Amino acid sequence: MTGKKRLTKRQLAVIDDIFSGELDEQAVLDEHKVSRNLYNRWLDDGLFVSEFDRRIISAHRQSAALIARYAPLAAAKLVQLTESDKEETARKACVDIISLPALIDKRMAHSTEPQTVDPDISDQTQQLSEATASRLLAALAQAEQ
Repeated sequence: MTGKKRLTKRQLAVIDDIFSGELDEQAVLDEHKVSRNLYNRWLDDGLFVSEFDRRIISAHRQSAALIARYAPLAAAKLVQLTESDKEETARKACVDIISLPALIDKRMAHSTEPQTVDPDISDQTQQLSEATASRLLAALAQAEQ
């Protein structure tokens, strides 16, 4: 009976270096003395591709977590910028705040994973967004005058 096929140490090292971000793909292949033909054969190997895809998903998850961690700070900064003495800065901050709910909706629609949203929270978020948008539009109109 044969055991499960595993990636070689060389394959894992190549994947590690590709995802370390220090070198581009060709430089990684050169460093590990992997020809383009061999690498292309690895890309035809389901096990190699599965590990590669797993790393991509993990990297996306890490970046989404980082963005989520700093989203409240970014939102607070945008709100502060609406009070800027520079009209153009304040205007752009208002436009960004107004556009934010649509951007979030678009990202959720394109997400490959199912989203679960509490209807009560969703309603509150929508009401808050509309109220915020109204105030910001009023501020913009006043700034224009």
